[in-house]
Amino acid sequence: MKSFTLLAALLLSTPLWAGSDDLTATGDLGLVVERGTGSLVLIDRSDRAAVARIEGLGDLSHASLTYSPDERFAYVFGRDGGLTKVDLLERKIVARTVQAGNSIGGAISDDGRLVAVSNYEPGGVKVFDAGTLDLVADIPAAGKTIGLVDVPGRRFAWTIWDTGEVFLGDFSGAEPKVTLLGNAGKNPFDAVLTDDAHTYLIGLFGEKGVTAFDLWDAAPQPVKFLTEYGKTGEDMPVYKMPHLQGWAFTEGQYALPAVGRHELLWVDRDSQETVATTQMHGQPVFVIAQPASPFVWVNFATPLNDTVQVVDSRSHEVVATLTPGKAILHMEFAPRGAEVWLSARDDNKVLIYDTHTREKLGEIAAEAPSGIFFTARAHQTGL
Repeated sequence: MKSFTLLAALLLSTPLWAGSDDLTATGDLGLVVERGTGSLVLIDRSDRAAVARIEGLGDLSHASLTYSPDERFAYVFGRDGGLTKVDLLERKIVARTVQAGNSIGGAISDDGRLVAVSNYEPGGVKVFDAGTLDLVADIPAAGKTIGLVDVPGRRFAWTIWDTGEVFLGDFSGAEPKVTLLGNAGKNPFDAVLTDDAHTYLIGLFGEKGVTAFDLWDAAPQPVKFLTEYGKTGEDMPVYKMPHLQGWAFTEGQYALPAVGRHELLWVDRDSQETVATTQMHGQPVFVIAQPASPFVWVNFATPLNDTVQVVDSRSHEVVATLTPGKAILHMEFAPRGAEVWLSARDDNKVLIYDTHTREKLGEIAAEAPSGIFFTARAHQTGL
């Protein structure tokens, strides 16, 4: 009894929050990719400030990242095949492996235990232990692998550019189980999972259209739509491929970038019928829904990439046109939609705008910034 009393006294005399001046919450943190220097800028969203720079991540010219469920670790996928694990609290690299010659993105499993990377050279998917970055599985492919997304149930889906094949990998058991779902079509260039993890959407470059797979179905089948759009006109050269993980899902619609055209396409989510077309400033790259609103924000390919437009998903009309800076490469919303952060690569700045007034609130210096990733992504399927 004396031992218990002494232990209780010690616990009470040493507050659990001792040393709290050294603690940092992760919920309002994020990372900005500095594409030219192979570095990351750690940002505090609430303070609208940069708090650290993390260097030594290799070629980040086409980089993306995802977060662990506790928001402490970021997994960065570099163009040079590098997979880098970054500790946001210690503000440093804790593990790194160059796992391929050229890679294009990755994902983390819903339980946070596996990290998968899709590769161009050689093609295929490699899966790693999220804690150690030890290789768990190496799944080859007959071509460049694109559109890798996490699917609930410790699964991943991906697509092959060269063959059009679509795969679903289940890593919930002792051995991986990889299933060929079918063929999407000619030259799928990117893919995205809908926000409810129901449908895997794949954009086609070698032919008109989008292919959908219903992942809630026990035996998903390819369903094509938008196969007729643009057939009566002439496409323009594609200056930058749309990034489909920016596709917006709003008002029961898909808001999709028209490849090779200055158009935004609106498709009913249930019927997959075209609802409307919106004429845009340029070729859309990212189409991102502003949370808790009817609006989507759109940026554009070079040479018209100094502009961002806002479209109302109810009327399908452009309601605002902004010119924030030179080479707007990416947009990221605060989780509840109060702000949007824009990377202006050629101005070496990240710009912060109020989404209601659409006025500038602040800016942060960064070397040729591209992707902006808030830690809230840790809790979103498909990101």
